[in-house]
Amino acid sequence: MSPNRTGIMKDLPKKIAVLMGGPGSERDVSLATGRGVSKALRSLDVEVVDVDVRDENFRLPKDVGLAFITIHGTFGEDGQLQKILDDRGIPYTGDGVEESRIAFDKILTKEKFRERNVVTPEWEVVDAGRRPKIPVPLVVKPARQGSTVGVVIVKNESEVDSAMKEAAKYDRKLLVEKFVSGRELTIGILGDQALPIPQAGGAAEHVCPAKIDPDKAKKIQELALQAFRALGLVVYGRVDVLLTDAGEPFVLEVNTIPGMTEASLLPEGAAAAGINYVDLCLRIIELSRARRERARR
Repeated sequence: MSPNRTGIMKDLPKKIAVLMGGPGSERDVSLATGRGVSKALRSLDVEVVDVDVRDENFRLPKDVGLAFITIHGTFGEDGQLQKILDDRGIPYTGDGVEESRIAFDKILTKEKFRERNVVTPEWEVVDAGRRPKIPVPLVVKPARQGSTVGVVIVKNESEVDSAMKEAAKYDRKLLVEKFVSGRELTIGILGDQALPIPQAGGAAEHVCPAKIDPDKAKKIQELALQAFRALGLVVYGRVDVLLTDAGEPFVLEVNTIPGMTEASLLPEGAAAAGINYVDLCLRIIELSRARRERARR
């Protein structure tokens, strides 16, 4: 047992509902995350209730002291579920309504990055049906969808119109970014701690920490933490970064409820920092409680 686990467990609610699934396109991975979290909490002899959420009319058992949210993307990550739980007076894991809403909206996120000087690819907002000013290669993204939903990379001018139409199926406001070539990195954040960087890619090169110069890795972690804070986030998340061939990092976005299966990148980064899966779940609960207590002051 980790040194601070005893203290956290002493304050654990007697009954925890793990909210999983959701109505969005990331339902299957959300169910997998939920099962992982549920198993971890049950290992602590906590009463755990699995709740498969399909819409806003989901029911919670009586006497639930905490809702552990494991729903990725639409509804779970965009502030909707947080608002419902606030209205019901149920404490929950993760950040609050407004911070979740901003972090999920790719355009609002970019505006916050600009305000706080977070290095991010050049971008513009384009209404559906109009053409972007940024030259190809570029990336078209619906403003309010999960990380990869409706995202189209455009390498040739002839593909611009079809890409805009594809993304417009999901949103009328589109984010168009300059395409930046490089390695995709993901940095887990736990409160004020940027976790070691896993190496994204094939299984053969999947190592953590990633094979990056230590000084460069520290710079990337600091940038990830800066991006996390720029959105007003304080609990946990995953920051997606592109590292160019020239060694320049660019922040793409922040996920406030990242994948949490035992094979996901956030638990992998935590493990490299000496935090096992069960302790990661406990740390999320602890940080969430601290956020609520600050909000009440």
